[in-house]
Amino acid sequence: MTFSMTELPEHILFYDGVCAMCNGIVKGVLRADTARIFQFAPLQGETAELARTLHPSFPTEMETVVYLRRGEVFLRSRAAALAAQELPYPAKALSWVRFLPVWLTDFFYGIIARVRYRVFGRYEHCPLPPAEERNRFLP
Repeated sequence: MTFSMTELPEHILFYDGVCAMCNGIVKGVLRADTARIFQFAPLQGETAELARTLHPSFPTEMETVVYLRRGEVFLRSRAAALAAQELPYPAKALSWVRFLPVWLTDFFYGIIARVRYRVFGRYEHCPLPPAEERNRFLP
């Protein structure tokens, strides 16, 4: 997958590459994304660094999921809800949380983000994606 230094693919989900829970969610999105809309990149990688230079609102912390949709940056619960909206049912049903206040959904998102390593574990290095899906992962 190649892209220019001034633009990135239309739908990228950035995730904490060493978080076991985050990697599990990415595997679930891979299964649900039958239209192959999403590409994925770890927040620790080169693509995230490029996104940080192109988009000032792109976070430096690893405690958040980031959805870069057509050049617009979405964070935390809003990112998850909007990404779910792109998926077919039943995964699409999770997008209903976009109708709740962001302060509320981000509050619960923050609780999960703070305990994710203790509850789900952490990898030493970002695991390799399945061979048949590697072309959907950006460095």
